[in-house]
Amino acid sequence: MGKEIRWVGSAYDDLLAFPDAARRQAGFQLGKVQAGLEPEDWKPFDEVGAGTREIRIRESGGAFRVMYVASFEEAVYVLHCFRKQTRATSLRDKRITDTRYRAIVNARKRKP
Repeated sequence: MGKEIRWVGSAYDDLLAFPDAARRQAGFQLGKVQAGLEPEDWKPFDEVGAGTREIRIRESGGAFRVMYVASFEEAVYVLHCFRKQTRATSLRDKRITDTRYRAIVNARKRKP
């Protein structure tokens, strides 16, 4: 089966808002990550936090991103899902991803 997926904040609802083809592709790529495999098109996004990655999806409806971290042993955390509007990732999307990453790290520190 692989690792459990844990959705952070509104990430799941945001993914559901993707067009059908992009949503299916995101699900397929996350399934690969759960199984310990690499997604087809990704890049590191360590500026947010160690181990953070960005799945890149290009469909006729546009460019979509799924930010996640799989380096924690208990789960794959999906931090943020969004439609990319510009060439660079927007400051807003970086802040959302960063805030959710820090929340996970802090929650993990509090667990015995």
